[in-house]
Amino acid sequence: MTEEIIIAGFGGQGVLSMGQILCYGGVMQDKEVSWMPSYGPEMRGGTANCTAIISDTEISSPVLTRFDTAIVLNQPSMDKFEDAVKPGGLLIYEENGMTRKPRRTDINICSIAAYDESVKMNNTKVFNMIVIGGVLKVRPILELENVIRGLKKVLPERYHHLIPLNEEAIHRGMEIIKTQHQVD
Repeated sequence: MTEEIIIAGFGGQGVLSMGQILCYGGVMQDKEVSWMPSYGPEMRGGTANCTAIISDTEISSPVLTRFDTAIVLNQPSMDKFEDAVKPGGLLIYEENGMTRKPRRTDINICSIAAYDESVKMNNTKVFNMIVIGGVLKVRPILELENVIRGLKKVLPERYHHLIPLNEEAIHRGMEIIKTQHQVD
């Protein structure tokens, strides 16, 4: 099993940490992993993306142009990466702020209202963990316990008291993700 993932959105949405958490989760599960960030000079509001590769075998290169899964959190990311999903692959998009739905019919498409759900949970900082929950529901590439262990590696120790809230957010994401289109 090799899963090649692109995660893209605005800076401040937790894009890079999502990739790190998934990769650390992969390490906890004895997988080979690669994480490669890409972002503009802006800290918040600029574009950011990262590739995460989780594999049972050695990874030959972290540089990708096609992906098994694309997680897009804003319209510019949808415009840029929708066509980079391999046929039969998966595109997950955040519903909030999209001006158009994906157009492809040869990929699986899911949507998630993670921002709205994070507002309901009274903590928009768990937005990215809600998205991770949705990803794990649709693509169970990692066991939840290993993702939580990965979160502990990424989250500074002073924030470890928030791990139960983040775990709750992952479960909410698993509950609210919606399939929009499925390839037969």
